[in-house]
Amino acid sequence: MGGGASSTLDFQLTGSTHYAKPRGKLREWTNRLREDSLGLSELELQSLWFAGAFGRHFHSISGEPIEVVQFGHWNHSAGPDFVDAAVRIGSTLHRGAIELDPEDRDWERHGHHENRDYESVVLHVFFERGCERFFTRTLQHREVPQLKLNLDDSDLEPLDYLPADAHLGRCSYAFKDLADDKIHRILKAAAQYRLERKSQRLARTTEIHGEDQALLQGMAEALGYQHNTFPLRVLSQRAPLSKLRALHSALDVDALLFGLAGFLEGDRHVESKSAVTTTYQRELWSRWWHQRDGGSAPSSGRLPWKTSAVRPQNHPQRRLGALTHLAASWKPFRELALGPSFAGAELEKFLKSLSHPYWDHHYTLKAATAKPLALIGASRARDAVVNQILPLRLPRDPQDTWTQLQKIPALQSNEKVRRAATRLFGEHPRQENFLQKAYHQQALLQIYDDFCLFDASGCEDCPFPEQLKKMAETL
Repeated sequence: MGGGASSTLDFQLTGSTHYAKPRGKLREWTNRLREDSLGLSELELQSLWFAGAFGRHFHSISGEPIEVVQFGHWNHSAGPDFVDAAVRIGSTLHRGAIELDPEDRDWERHGHHENRDYESVVLHVFFERGCERFFTRTLQHREVPQLKLNLDDSDLEPLDYLPADAHLGRCSYAFKDLADDKIHRILKAAAQYRLERKSQRLARTTEIHGEDQALLQGMAEALGYQHNTFPLRVLSQRAPLSKLRALHSALDVDALLFGLAGFLEGDRHVESKSAVTTTYQRELWSRWWHQRDGGSAPSSGRLPWKTSAVRPQNHPQRRLGALTHLAASWKPFRELALGPSFAGAELEKFLKSLSHPYWDHHYTLKAATAKPLALIGASRARDAVVNQILPLRLPRDPQDTWTQLQKIPALQSNEKVRRAATRLFGEHPRQENFLQKAYHQQALLQIYDDFCLFDASGCEDCPFPEQLKKMAETL
């Protein structure tokens, strides 16, 4: 049996407890709907595991206590998913590899039981079991301890789910009858809860991989925008900051990340009319070639990049160019993001000032832009502060972090925020009063994710309107 991911925070903001109580009572309802909506790929499950979304303390199928002491690193060659791991089973520490599969019998279906590369596996992790008990065994007939995980234990945040239809919800009538101060208190409670949830997720990554790696992973997600959050997160896991900072130059960082992303394989022989483009691509390929031969090339192929319906300036290659330069400027960025005192304006200014000699003037490895473009625009910089940096800072000073969040104006609106506002407020004449700050948007998104996103009943079965009235009475 898998153990749930426990909170690593030893505090709660006052409002968060008020939102958590009714949400906790509704967990069974939302999980039931969520189970029918999740169809995560094997790569997504691996990324969640490696980020620490399930924690590190578990019990095996046979009931033995398991502690993942070291999660190791992504394997870029043939063989198990994660190598150089350390797992304590009972009182014995085992060093070796970890294999993660959606189902227990994938071990046999994929031929691992006949492959010598899997002799080093010390733990087989999976999510689904067949009708009969399956025993994981290697080619030498060694039994491998099994660990079954549950998605409900991951505190999963939806990344790419399509929003539910925008229509007036039953909760809008409850909001309509509430005074402004009551609505603001409810939104603050939901926003504080969302801030703590994000902080807990980053805290688990920090515990396992360190604060710098948690920050890099968070920034990669922020730069992914709506469509490429997941592949950029995986890329930051496959190429951790420790590996990037060990490279000799910024071009080496570019080459490693673009190579691991799969963006160089089809472009290595491309000749461009632009001398700048030809020179840059040749530099990347020549450096990637050496890293690739050294075992850096992932055996699992390309990441699931999305380029359709994406603005040219948000093409994943440009976003990756921003990440490479951020990694090259890590020391001053880290000081601003995680230093003793928080200065949001200076941090946003730094992010907006980042410049790359190639990516300031190109959309992709082939397409140039007539006018220079900012690597990280104002809206993306502010989004990173709200969704990644402030949650990472929360354990240091909860009240100051919450105060800083309340000061930040609303972020650039998106379809999900607009649909959430429509569901909760409809044509409420005071709607604009509750959309002026970033924390307002965070609150709407939390309520929407918890109750609207997985509701296929057209609001009929949703218990939030009734719980909303109870919250208004207690806040």
